Amino acid sequence: MTTLQGSISKLINNSNTMFESFGYISSNVANLNTNGFKAQRFETYMNVDGSLEGKLRTDYSKGDLIRTTRDLDIGIDGAGFVPVTNKDGSVAYTRDCSFTVNAQGYMVTGDGWLVADGIKIPANYDKLKIKPDGTITVLKSNDTTYETIGKIPLVSFNNPEGLKKLEGNKVSPTNDSGKATLIANHSSIKQGMLEKANIDVFSYVNESLKLNGSLIASTRLVKVVDEIYRQSINLRQ
Repeated sequence: MTTLQGSISKLINNSNTMFESFGYISSNVANLNTNGFKAQRFETYMNVDGSLEGKLRTDYSKGDLIRTTRDLDIGIDGAGFVPVTNKDGSVAYTRDCSFTVNAQGYMVTGDGWLVADGIKIPANYDKLKIKPDGTITVLKSNDTTYETIGKIPLVSFNNPEGLKKLEGNKVSPTNDSGKATLIANHSSIKQGMLEKANIDVFSYVNESLKLNGSLIASTRLVKVVDEIYRQSINLRQ
């Protein structure tokens, strides 16, 4: 491969890498209003030969908590994920904790996954409280004391960045993330609140402008180098 051909190849590769970065920025902005969404960033670095490569990273820092006043909404004030169980028995983990009650009376995610391994909410309760450690208590009609009906567990991972992203704003463990470990003696759960996406829109505007400038320069350079290459071929003929 000639030097000019190699230059063209690297420039095209670099442009494709920058386009990929744009894709993740667009995905982040599109999920601005997704509860508990964690921003992804495509970190690029340049090899010694001048070619760009990238590595996908996920930012698991906590998003802001907003008050909703709904009894079954919870925000996680700190690290951790809530385990949820699908109908087929598979388990995933989420920080999107806008929970509801299904037709069978169980606490579920917005897309129907059971919270933990199944927490049944009685139909005849007057008040429901979720304590900071996840314990759920209800005050039934005609009762004077609260009854404990279950507990929302929180788990952590040694390396959250190793988690695999799934549909429905959930994650699953991998060899890189390590297994889920139950968080004991915590006070991280806030009832009547939800975690916003940890998206910084203004930083993405600045990053997009930089990427756009780099892409324009790169594509122009591709055209220049390509034209030089074509002229050199014509000279040989």
